[in-house]
Amino acid sequence: MDQRTLPPPRLAPLPPETTPELKAQFDATQKRMGFVPNSMLIMQRDPYLTRAFTQMSAAIWTPDSKVDLKLKRLISHVASRSAGCRYCMAHTAEGAAKLGVEQDKLDQVWSYQTSPLFTPAERAALDVAVAAGCVPNAVTDEMFLELRKHWSDEQVVEIVAVIAMFGFLNRWNDTFATPLEDAPLHFGETHLTAQGWDAGKHLR
Repeated sequence: MDQRTLPPPRLAPLPPETTPELKAQFDATQKRMGFVPNSMLIMQRDPYLTRAFTQMSAAIWTPDSKVDLKLKRLISHVASRSAGCRYCMAHTAEGAAKLGVEQDKLDQVWSYQTSPLFTPAERAALDVAVAAGCVPNAVTDEMFLELRKHWSDEQVVEIVAVIAMFGFLNRWNDTFATPLEDAPLHFGETHLTAQGWDAGKHLR
């Protein structure tokens, strides 16, 4: 699409310095992600919400997680794809690669049920993520029993927490048509287009 015809943001991301009291939150996010995402730069209009969101994110991505962070990224990716959020798909795929998920595994994440790169435990978690990303929620008792065969109660809570947080983010970013930043946009265009991805309304 020609740059001159791109639609304006529905609600423009504001520079981080717009809200000085959020400097600690933005600095922490910059350190973890390498940039402050436009989703937060829109959200900063409500500092209380932004602080709460940052705290939740820190809990989800803590190094003390009982679930491997690489798998959490894959869980967030398939849940976001199931929900249809292209912004979050690009972010989660790029985040998975940054954490060290092999490109072959990322490429095969939508063949996880048959790919030898995925363990039965990973398949159970991804089954729940795909089903939970749907509206209405499609998780069955059988899926949940299979999940609990492989994961402790504490790990199950962490897995569902990732899915739930991205339920919020999927709706936030799809509603705002949040503009994609350069790094996840480039990653999506390089690695996800073969799977039918495009930036769509997030190219602004």
